[in-house]
Amino acid sequence: MLKGFKDFLFRGNIVDLAVAVIIGVAFNAVVAAFSKDFVGGIIGVIGGSPDFGRAGFTVNGSKIIYGSTLTAAINFLIVAAVIYFVVVVPLQSMLARNQKPEESPAPTDEAVLLAEIRDELRARRI
Repeated sequence: MLKGFKDFLFRGNIVDLAVAVIIGVAFNAVVAAFSKDFVGGIIGVIGGSPDFGRAGFTVNGSKIIYGSTLTAAINFLIVAAVIYFVVVVPLQSMLARNQKPEESPAPTDEAVLLAEIRDELRARRI
């Protein structure tokens, strides 16, 4: 039972995924701090408040708060943009530079034989 669990854990993709999640969480903390402190400060200078957490309105005595959702959406967009421009774009350009042009493989014996049969059948129809 433990051997199966060990095989599952060290299957390759699981370890890579675990490392990616840990790095992603650490990277998210850095980007969240950047968006809260730096971008939030800029928003505070422009809009008067760096955090929209208490923004809302009251309907029939019930307060509807939309500010925390707005703050989370702005933070999400900042995190997504940073990940895209700092991780995805450089990785794609690196892979494109290192990619070798694809060479078409030589046809197998079966493919050559089938092509000859096809050509013979076409020749008989004409």
